[in-house]
Amino acid sequence: MCTGRVDLSFIFHAFSKGADGVIIGGCWPGECHYVTEGNYDALGNMHLSKKLMQLIGVSPERLRLEWIAASEGSRFAQVMTDFVSTVAALGPLVPRDEIENTALQHKLKAVQQIIPYLKLVEREKLRVPSKSERAYNEFYASDEVSRLLDDLLVDKLAVGQILSLLHDSPLSTGQISERLRLNPSEVSKHMNSSSRQGLVKYDLSSKCYALA
Repeated sequence: MCTGRVDLSFIFHAFSKGADGVIIGGCWPGECHYVTEGNYDALGNMHLSKKLMQLIGVSPERLRLEWIAASEGSRFAQVMTDFVSTVAALGPLVPRDEIENTALQHKLKAVQQIIPYLKLVEREKLRVPSKSERAYNEFYASDEVSRLLDDLLVDKLAVGQILSLLHDSPLSTGQISERLRLNPSEVSKHMNSSSRQGLVKYDLSSKCYALA
């Protein structure tokens, strides 16, 4: 399977199922077996995934993309050994603390829900000037792209986490803040915005928010 077929959702589905790390191995740039040059799509997805991981507090080191030809058996073994060591040093992804684990699962769910939106952003606003590994790395490392992604994703991820949590039961602002480890003032801001959009409703008797 071409690495270009490795969708963003595949990566975060693996993490949501408890994978401590995800590694993608593909053909070297310029040696793709398909005219689409899917390994560049994989490179872009890797950068976007690492940005999402950073935003939800998951170490980007848990994801790695490596170029490995079919004939490079010894390199494959070396890369896998190194990656296993890296992940082992990071420890398990899933926290033992129940509240922390719940917060992580809602974060991962929020990520998966905004992936279709992120694909539109990528198509319209994340156009790498040329197909080269250096161009992709420099483009996604730029301050301009970092600011763009922060502006577009931070609030959406927070609201996504909150709505995911409210699927379980109505909660107060304080309870939402505690269970998701979010700043109370940020939660209030997002609840006010979500109320205006008709996504949530506030019950005066219980002083809790619920899905509309």
